[in-house]
Amino acid sequence: MPNIALRPVLPADLPILFQQQLDPQAVAMSAYPAKDRGEFMRHWEGIMKNKNATARAILYKEKIAGHIICWKEGKYEQRIGYWIGKEFWRRGIASTAVAEFLLLMKTRPLFAEVANHNLASQKVLQKNGFTLHDEGGKISMYKLEK
Repeated sequence: MPNIALRPVLPADLPILFQQQLDPQAVAMSAYPAKDRGEFMRHWEGIMKNKNATARAILYKEKIAGHIICWKEGKYEQRIGYWIGKEFWRRGIASTAVAEFLLLMKTRPLFAEVANHNLASQKVLQKNGFTLHDEGGKISMYKLEK
C-alpha cells in the first residue's frame, strides 16, 4: 500500500485538480466529460460550500495525486467518487485512498458509479468491499453495505 494522506481540498488545489480532469485518457476512462475552467471552478466552489459533501485531496509523496469525495444525491443515496491524476495511475493510490476515506465516512450504504470499461476502478471498489448493485449500459452502480 502506498503511503498517502487525505486532507480537505483547498482552493490552492483546484488548478491541479482542474488539469488532472482535462487528460483525454482519464476522461475516456471515467466516461465523464472534462469541464472548462469556469465550470470546474464553480462546481468546486459549490462542493466546498456544501455541508453535505466531504471532499479530500489525495496526497502521495507530498504531491496532489487526486481527490475523493462523498456527497448526498437524491433522498437517501450517499455517493462516493474519486479522480486520480494519470501520472499517479497503477500505484495502488486509489485503492488506498478509498480505504482511508471509508474510515472517515461511516454512512452506509454508499454508492459509486463506474464506467463498465474501467476495470481498474471496478477493482478499486471491489477491493474496498463494494459489490455490483445495478449494471447499466455504459455505467454501473456499485454499493457498499457495511
